[in-house]
Amino acid sequence: MVILGVDPGYAIVGFGVVSYNANRFSVIEYGAVTTDAGVRFTSRLEKIYDEFCEIISRTKPDALSIEKLFFNTNTTTAIDVAQARGVILLAATRHNIPVFEYTPLQVKSSVTGYGRAEKKQVMDMIKNILRLEKIPKPDDTADALALAVCHAHSSGSLYGKLNSGGRV
Repeated sequence: MVILGVDPGYAIVGFGVVSYNANRFSVIEYGAVTTDAGVRFTSRLEKIYDEFCEIISRTKPDALSIEKLFFNTNTTTAIDVAQARGVILLAATRHNIPVFEYTPLQVKSSVTGYGRAEKKQVMDMIKNILRLEKIPKPDDTADALALAVCHAHSSGSLYGKLNSGGRV
């Protein structure tokens, strides 16, 4: 199974593509799609959409794993992230890629075994699980890889089968 993990944003969108087979991971590709602050927001969304269409075409994932959006005190930022997330979901849908959503608690639990793990613990586990030489940068990229690992762990479990209602 090839999984595209996505940490949504609009300035930096982390992505990580992993192959998961027989309980073993292989990293295919990871990085970040970045947009410039001085550019019209609609142009930023277009760039995110276009880049994700390219990533999907290049890596041919079987599933997209994305962080479930939650609202905090900054609703303006949350709305902008939701719009960026929307174009990512559109890219996946246009390429017939099923989408699965996970909360930060689910990702931390899946990667570290502890839902309240610190970010550093998650980063260290991603480095170890994926046998990487160093923790991927920016953090959004490591978070995206964690989302891919979370889906791999969840998809084979009873939890994953029950959570398939989380499909978008």
